[in-house]
Amino acid sequence: MNNSIYTLQFGLLCLSTFLFFSSFNMIIPELPAFLENLGGGEYKGFIIGLFTVTAGLSRPFSGKLTDTIGRIPVMVFGAVVCVLCGFLYPLVLTVAGFLALRLLHGFSTGFTPTGSSAYISDVVPLNKRGEAMGFVGLCSSLGMACGPFIGSSLARVAPLEWVFWSSSAAALLSIVILAGMKETLAEKQSFRLSLLKLNRHEILEPRVMPPSVVLLLTTYSLGTVLTLVPDLSDSLGIANRGLYFLCFTLASVSVRFFAGRFSDTIGRAPVLKAGALLYVAAMCLTGFAWRPEVFLFGGIIFGFAAGINSPTAFAWAIDLSQEGQRGRGLATLYISLEVGIGLGALLSGWVYANKVENISTAFATGAILAAAAWVYLHWLQRRHRVQSVQ
Repeated sequence: MNNSIYTLQFGLLCLSTFLFFSSFNMIIPELPAFLENLGGGEYKGFIIGLFTVTAGLSRPFSGKLTDTIGRIPVMVFGAVVCVLCGFLYPLVLTVAGFLALRLLHGFSTGFTPTGSSAYISDVVPLNKRGEAMGFVGLCSSLGMACGPFIGSSLARVAPLEWVFWSSSAAALLSIVILAGMKETLAEKQSFRLSLLKLNRHEILEPRVMPPSVVLLLTTYSLGTVLTLVPDLSDSLGIANRGLYFLCFTLASVSVRFFAGRFSDTIGRAPVLKAGALLYVAAMCLTGFAWRPEVFLFGGIIFGFAAGINSPTAFAWAIDLSQEGQRGRGLATLYISLEVGIGLGALLSGWVYANKVENISTAFATGAILAAAAWVYLHWLQRRHRVQSVQ
């Protein structure tokens, strides 16, 4: 294997990842208002919550398919879901129809990121996994930044339908790129319905529980941010609801590459502990912000936290996964991610109850859980269950 991560296949994967994340994040800042116009303002917590339900439920299937039919078919399927949903949103006329579509849209992130993470483990050297995950995370973060910002900017000058159609176009471009990539799974199987049958050993991979627990506790904060930041932006007089997302994602981009490389050197747990503390600070700054400047600074700190934790947790999961079962290991990590985001979205939406005065309580919960992640990592280190470098 080439000792460098900078190959053509890796570059194509990064570009496709950027477009994919741009696609489904492009519509997020506008969805709360879209749902309120349908008469479902009290269901704002379900915008992200339902999306993560199907994403999480589909992970064991995408993990198994990634290890059997190949990495690229799984990535393509998720992107196709994004293309389809972008055209369906403008046709939705009821709250029930909207919520059903959010369930369908969740299959996109249930499949594509699982395949792409396994693809990375195939094409990069063992000692460069943190660096590679950091670089791909940088591309996904750019997509998460550009998507909401472009979507909100477009919504201010054009009908909302154009935002949804632009989302589909970005996903379609990501598929075109995937079609030109080489499959890395050596022994592929043809798809058959029996592959969708799972036994209990194929649902979760116990080996990757440590990073999964950390990710579940910290991504609760992300669910809170995705659900409440658009309304909090409005209450602080910030016209572009995507501005906070731009700040946090640009901050995330600035540290992802270095955080992944750093974790390759000093170990996964110390880096994750630093990220957990930053999550605590970010939730306090964002949820208790009294001025737009403080609010956006909270977004920057949140970006640093996400940029540190995400590539490190995924590199750790790859470290702990057995050869030939990386899809399952990564799917387990993604399940914890989806559960964390989903709980954060649903519970914060419930606590918020469409009342701005309740927002600080919702964000405080995220801070407490991030602190619990730090305690858990510290406990693992004290019990000598975490190696300094995996």
